[in-house]
Amino acid sequence: MKLYKGYAGSIEFDDEDMVFHGRVLGIRDIVTFQAESADELVKSFHDSVDDYLAFCKEHGTEPQKPYSGKLALRTTPEIHALLGKAAASDGKSINQWISDTLAEVARKRVDEGSTKVRTRAH
Repeated sequence: MKLYKGYAGSIEFDDEDMVFHGRVLGIRDIVTFQAESADELVKSFHDSVDDYLAFCKEHGTEPQKPYSGKLALRTTPEIHALLGKAAASDGKSINQWISDTLAEVARKRVDEGSTKVRTRAH
Protein backbone atom coordinates (compact mmCIF):
# COMPACT_ATOMS: atom_id res chain seq x y z
CA MET A 1 0.00 0.00 0.00
CA LYS A 2 1.39 3.39 -0.96
CA LEU A 3 2.14 5.91 1.76
CA TYR A 4 -0.58 8.47 2.43
CA LYS A 5 0.42 11.65 4.23
CA GLY A 6 3.49 9.78 5.49
CA TYR A 7 1.52 6.85 6.90
CA ALA A 8 1.61 3.20 5.79
CA GLY A 9 -0.93 0.50 6.36
CA SER A 10 -0.94 -3.26 6.82
CA ILE A 11 -3.47 -5.41 5.00
CA GLU A 12 -5.06 -8.70 5.98
CA PHE A 13 -7.80 -10.56 4.15
CA ASP A 14 -10.50 -12.41 6.07
CA ASP A 15 -11.64 -15.12 3.68
CA GLU A 16 -14.51 -16.11 5.96
CA ASP A 17 -16.10 -12.65 6.00
CA MET A 18 -14.63 -11.74 2.57
CA VAL A 19 -13.31 -8.40 3.83
CA PHE A 20 -9.96 -6.66 3.95
CA HIS A 21 -8.77 -5.33 7.33
CA GLY A 22 -5.92 -2.95 7.86
CA ARG A 23 -4.10 -0.93 10.47
CA VAL A 24 -1.93 2.17 10.23
CA LEU A 25 1.65 1.09 10.93
CA GLY A 26 4.42 2.74 12.90
CA ILE A 27 2.33 4.56 15.52
CA ARG A 28 1.18 3.56 19.00
CA ASP A 29 -2.36 4.88 18.44
CA ILE A 30 -4.69 2.29 16.97
CA VAL A 31 -6.05 3.40 13.61
CA THR A 32 -7.82 0.71 11.58
CA PHE A 33 -9.73 0.46 8.32
CA GLN A 34 -11.64 -2.16 6.37
CA ALA A 35 -13.27 -2.69 2.99
CA GLU A 36 -14.69 -5.33 0.69
CA SER A 37 -12.68 -4.38 -2.42
CA ALA A 38 -9.24 -3.06 -3.28
CA ASP A 39 -10.64 0.29 -4.46
CA GLU A 40 -12.63 0.67 -1.24
CA LEU A 41 -9.57 -0.38 0.79
CA VAL A 42 -7.43 2.52 -0.45
CA LYS A 43 -10.27 4.99 0.19
CA SER A 44 -10.90 3.52 3.65
CA PHE A 45 -7.18 3.81 4.49
CA HIS A 46 -7.10 7.45 3.36
CA ASP A 47 -10.31 8.23 5.25
CA SER A 48 -8.93 6.65 8.45
CA VAL A 49 -5.71 8.68 8.25
CA ASP A 50 -7.71 11.86 7.58
CA ASP A 51 -10.05 11.07 10.50
CA TYR A 52 -7.07 10.43 12.78
CA LEU A 53 -5.44 13.74 11.84
CA ALA A 54 -8.76 15.59 12.30
CA PHE A 55 -9.31 13.92 15.69
CA CYS A 56 -5.86 14.99 16.86
CA LYS A 57 -6.42 18.55 15.67
CA GLU A 58 -9.83 18.71 17.34
CA HIS A 59 -8.36 17.53 20.64
CA GLY A 60 -5.25 19.71 20.41
CA THR A 61 -2.85 16.78 20.35
CA GLU A 62 0.07 16.21 18.03
CA PRO A 63 -0.54 13.23 15.73
CA GLN A 64 2.04 10.52 16.08
CA LYS A 65 4.53 10.40 13.24
CA PRO A 66 5.26 6.94 11.92
CA TYR A 67 8.95 7.50 11.32
CA SER A 68 11.27 9.93 13.09
CA GLY A 69 14.30 9.44 10.87
CA LYS A 70 16.23 7.97 13.79
CA LEU A 71 17.05 4.29 13.61
CA ALA A 72 19.04 2.42 16.23
CA LEU A 73 21.06 -0.47 14.84
CA ARG A 74 22.88 -3.13 16.80
CA THR A 75 25.33 -5.44 15.09
CA THR A 76 28.51 -7.38 15.74
CA PRO A 77 31.92 -5.67 15.95
CA GLU A 78 32.93 -7.53 12.79
CA ILE A 79 30.00 -6.20 10.79
CA HIS A 80 30.58 -2.72 12.24
CA ALA A 81 34.18 -2.84 10.97
CA LEU A 82 33.01 -4.11 7.57
CA LEU A 83 30.49 -1.26 7.33
CA GLY A 84 33.24 1.21 8.20
CA LYS A 85 35.43 -0.10 5.39
CA ALA A 86 32.58 -0.05 2.85
CA ALA A 87 31.62 3.49 3.85
CA ALA A 88 35.21 4.72 3.67
CA SER A 89 35.65 3.19 0.22
CA ASP A 90 32.68 5.31 -0.95
CA GLY A 91 33.94 8.41 0.91
CA LYS A 92 30.92 8.42 3.22
CA SER A 93 30.25 8.20 6.92
CA ILE A 94 28.93 4.86 8.16
CA ASN A 95 25.59 6.52 8.87
CA GLN A 96 25.28 7.93 5.34
CA TRP A 97 26.45 4.70 3.73
CA ILE A 98 23.91 2.63 5.67
CA SER A 99 21.13 5.13 4.90
CA ASP A 100 21.95 5.17 1.17
CA THR A 101 22.27 1.38 0.98
CA LEU A 102 19.04 0.72 2.87
CA ALA A 103 17.18 3.24 0.71
CA GLU A 104 18.44 1.56 -2.46
CA VAL A 105 17.39 -1.90 -1.30
CA ALA A 106 14.03 -0.69 0.06
CA ARG A 107 13.18 1.16 -3.18
CA LYS A 108 13.99 -1.97 -5.18
CA ARG A 109 11.80 -4.09 -2.91
CA VAL A 110 8.89 -1.64 -3.10
CA ASP A 111 9.27 -1.23 -6.88
CA GLU A 112 9.09 -5.01 -7.26
CA GLY A 113 5.68 -4.93 -5.61
CA SER A 114 6.65 -6.90 -2.55
CA THR A 115 3.62 -5.79 -0.53
CA LYS A 116 1.96 -8.90 0.78
CA VAL A 117 -1.62 -9.37 1.86
CA ARG A 118 -1.96 -11.72 4.80
CA THR A 119 -4.95 -14.03 5.16
CA ARG A 120 -6.46 -14.47 8.59
CA ALA A 121 -6.43 -18.03 9.84
CA HIS A 122 -9.72 -19.26 11.31
